[in-house]
Amino acid sequence: MAKQIPADGLIIGEDGKARCWWYNNLPDYLLYHDEEWGHPVTDDIRLFEKICLEGFQSGLSWLTILRKRENFRQAFAGFDFEKVARFGEKEVELLLQDAGIVRHRKKIESTINNAKKACDLVDQVGSLAKYFWSFEPDDSERPEKMDYATLSTLSQTPTSTAISKDLKKRGWSFVGPTTAYAFMQAMGLVNDHLEGCYVRAIVEEKRNKLDRNF
Repeated sequence: MAKQIPADGLIIGEDGKARCWWYNNLPDYLLYHDEEWGHPVTDDIRLFEKICLEGFQSGLSWLTILRKRENFRQAFAGFDFEKVARFGEKEVELLLQDAGIVRHRKKIESTINNAKKACDLVDQVGSLAKYFWSFEPDDSERPEKMDYATLSTLSQTPTSTAISKDLKKRGWSFVGPTTAYAFMQAMGLVNDHLEGCYVRAIVEEKRNKLDRNF
């Protein structure tokens, strides 16, 4: 039987700290929740990695992708998009034989395509960080309180729809509005740790100190 989610969406860990329910007391999810999710990221390689892995997640759980992440990194040249952009049919066939990743031809080909488009985007605007952080939503778009009931309704937003639309216009694929919002949450463009989660204040402090002059 599935565990019932607490009304406030918080789980108290063995260390006595309250965390967002979705980490579900799993060790690998705990590290991801505490040290990665929502912390602002400005590194182009990590941004590219995340948007690609969110695409691979489509139809799957993030935990499945997270547990395969090191395999993905090895398979896709550490997500160095300049290197991935040079992948051809030979690399695609090799990746389709790699049991350590999700062997989905369209998603693999999408990653290679998106790497090429990422190179184009960097040439045009300077960096992926400059591009993605230009979409950081205004406070007026954000909920007044980030509680479980509110977060449960946030699968996409006007900003994630705008990112998706613009990326698709630029030739990217597997970047729908829901994928774009999950990317925004993970990379810290928004702080969706719940009120009461101990990480929320840590993330907010990092966001407040972030130099946005890319």
